[in-house]
Amino acid sequence: MPDASWLVLAASILLCLTLLPLIASALRFGDDSRLATSRLDYRRGRSLRERLRRNLERSGWLYRELRDTLDALQTGIRPEGLVLLSLLLLALGGAGGAILFLSLKGALMLGLMLALTPYAVLKMMLVQRQLQTRLEFLPAAELFYQCYLVAGQRQIRGALRRMVEENRLHGHLKASFEQLYRNLCVRGDDEASLRLFSASLGHLWGDYFVQILRVAISEGHDISDNLHDLISDMRRARRANEQERHKLLEIRIANFTPVLFLGLFLGINFRYNPESSYRYYVLDPAGRDILLNALVLIFASFVMGLWLSRKRM
Repeated sequence: MPDASWLVLAASILLCLTLLPLIASALRFGDDSRLATSRLDYRRGRSLRERLRRNLERSGWLYRELRDTLDALQTGIRPEGLVLLSLLLLALGGAGGAILFLSLKGALMLGLMLALTPYAVLKMMLVQRQLQTRLEFLPAAELFYQCYLVAGQRQIRGALRRMVEENRLHGHLKASFEQLYRNLCVRGDDEASLRLFSASLGHLWGDYFVQILRVAISEGHDISDNLHDLISDMRRARRANEQERHKLLEIRIANFTPVLFLGLFLGINFRYNPESSYRYYVLDPAGRDILLNALVLIFASFVMGLWLSRKRM
């Protein structure tokens, strides 16, 4: 029986190594298609990548959500690459679950968890970025207000250019404003650029700021009074924002607590009774099913924590 376990482990590792080049090629799905010449358009239009991209675009909200998340993080990965990676992980998880747990439940649960892991990791990175930029947004709004007054009212792009050239912002917030200025000047779709900027900020004050910019860009109104009122409200709510940020940090810490308890529980069992623990949690299907249920609950609590963090922001 132990020999069979080692064979299962070796088969799983071999499967991971076999799929590793495919996963790497999926992550490289990106801007390489833009470098192709025009004579390859017909062949590229019939490729798997283009068919997958067209199917995703038909879904509407799914493609837009994936694209905005990836663009907000500036990963360079395309939505079709992320979907292909998730499909590969779904197949890998299904095969691994069937081998390890010898049940349809194990194949489905492990496959779904692995398939959702890339998107969950990206969302976790985005929430972390939004937490870091939340307290820094007030100085950034004040700087934009000053640049807006100096550059001339109704000159949103001029204010953003002056703001970027002064180089007084730092970290992720600087990258977000630089991306907004670049998209407004080059992309041609102002609504998509503002939506992407709002996704990179991810909080209520950022949504208000984007709404003010949307009015200024679409209708050409003077927004100096609106910016002044927004900054005044943000100053008054600064203490409440710090308390809310502490609550979000508590939610994130609570996400990793079940993993700690599971590791502590297994460590104590294997430390004081290694043979029985190995037979039950590794060789016995009932013990492996308990571990699977624990992993599913931990993954569900992690997803719920991300949802609560995003909702409170």
